[in-house]
Amino acid sequence: MTTTTTPHTSDEPQVHFWAVPDLTGLDFDPLLARLLHEDPVTRVRLPHGEGHAWLVTRYEDVKFVSVDPRFSRQAVYGRSITRLAPHFIPMEGAVGFADPPDHTRMRRVVARAFSARALRSLRDHAQEVMDRLLDRLEQDGPPTDLMEAVNRPFPLAMVSELMGVPEGDQPLMAHWSDTIISAGAGREASEQAKAEMARYFTELVGRSHGTGKEFLAAVLADAIDEGTLDEQEAVGLAVLIQIGGAHAVRNNSANMVYALLTHPEHLARLRAEPALLPQAVEELLRYIPHRNAVGLSRIALEDVEVGGVTIPAGDPVYVSYLTANRDPAVFPEPERLDFDRDHNPHVAFGHGPHYCPGSALARIESEILLDSLWTRFPGLRLAVPEEQIRWQRGALIRGPETLPVTW
Repeated sequence: MTTTTTPHTSDEPQVHFWAVPDLTGLDFDPLLARLLHEDPVTRVRLPHGEGHAWLVTRYEDVKFVSVDPRFSRQAVYGRSITRLAPHFIPMEGAVGFADPPDHTRMRRVVARAFSARALRSLRDHAQEVMDRLLDRLEQDGPPTDLMEAVNRPFPLAMVSELMGVPEGDQPLMAHWSDTIISAGAGREASEQAKAEMARYFTELVGRSHGTGKEFLAAVLADAIDEGTLDEQEAVGLAVLIQIGGAHAVRNNSANMVYALLTHPEHLARLRAEPALLPQAVEELLRYIPHRNAVGLSRIALEDVEVGGVTIPAGDPVYVSYLTANRDPAVFPEPERLDFDRDHNPHVAFGHGPHYCPGSALARIESEILLDSLWTRFPGLRLAVPEEQIRWQRGALIRGPETLPVTW
């Protein structure tokens, strides 16, 4: 990693040039770690886009920026703000670029698909999907690539079930999602994949009008009929949830498996105390640096003081949920994986209006995956030395390329 700093005066804060490294395993970005402790409200320049942006790293400051209406996501669209990817992930008009009250209106529609009844049904379906995958795993025998056998197909099947995407179309969804979410695929390929995915969901939502079904495509179609959403908003929501549900959980769950495989004392504890699983999942969510760099920025609509620093009107601002989860003011010994951490107000799913709508489903999937794997395969272990695991390069969401295991 090459990270340099521009000279600065007392009136002109320094700019950290952040050449985001391809990190392995559970390694924490060294620049993020340094800024959290030494320069918690600072300016950075990322590989793509123009100019600089502010980066906020401390827990309370991150929460403040995430909820304060003077920081706008909508004002980001159309600006070439410095960023990690060569393209924007959300589509124009998508919930990721919306501010309240538009954001609130769109989120309310999505919430219908995550009702308590829907989540109970999805939990049952998740266990059925996992059991089928593990049956096949057992039949094929060791060794195997867990990414290919479980961590990739499981969340893809779950979010596709939620959306109403037929099983035969899931490989297409996987290809589009991988292309869109990669920082290394290039802008043209990513934008083309996003356009193709949008056309698919335009057709799927169009076919779902008046069906009365509970999958999300039908919920979005009903919202269009009611005048709550327009078609562009509905399709943008569908694309964002499909990508996030398949890609983020795939990598996060793989990172969790890797963390347990490389922390044998934690794994032994979890197997001896299965009731600890929900608390362990929360700590894994806090501890694992699940993404590279930062997500979407916001724009300061007026001068705002954050952590004793005035951010001028018009400047872009990023928050780091990763550093917030490592803030020693909130989490004692934050670099330690601690399954006894019963007070764990982590922000792994974000905070404020843009808190991840699928967080409950992601937790369900993680719990089922970890519980089922070691129940069926108590001797599960890495099939290669830890240092031989290959990790994704040029990715926005971090995770292993392959996860070879045996039992």
